[in-house]
Amino acid sequence: MKCPYCGNPEAKVTDKRDSDDVGITRRRRECLKCEKRFTTYERVENIDLMVVKKDSSRERFDRAKVIAGIQKACEKRSVSVEQIQKAVDEIEADLRQREGNEVTSKEIGELVARKLKGVDKVAYIRFASVYREFEDLESFRKELEKLIRK
Repeated sequence: MKCPYCGNPEAKVTDKRDSDDVGITRRRRECLKCEKRFTTYERVENIDLMVVKKDSSRERFDRAKVIAGIQKACEKRSVSVEQIQKAVDEIEADLRQREGNEVTSKEIGELVARKLKGVDKVAYIRFASVYREFEDLESFRKELEKLIRK
């Protein structure tokens, strides 16, 4: 494992944690040269998950896109990187437990919205306004009212 700071190929593992629910191993490492610490994640490589988009085209599931969407919704909010990572881990695990290897972009969006609702309500509204394509203030107001009622 190369150090992301100095590029040295030698690092020692200082802490290892397995996550039973999503099959990921988290390792804290320390570079043997510069002594800086960094975290790596190891996950089992699964068969490609295909996303069926609105226009019926298909593309590989891209975890980075899900992370980017959640990060955008959580900008300037007190949501940690770990919370985002955990949410994406859970979303991906849920998708991979389903039958078959195809999932619609709508299903992914609904899972992201559900996770964000539990993490940060403002981030949820930001995501929902883009994902659900609110076209006017009335749509936005209705979603806010639903959120407030719950």
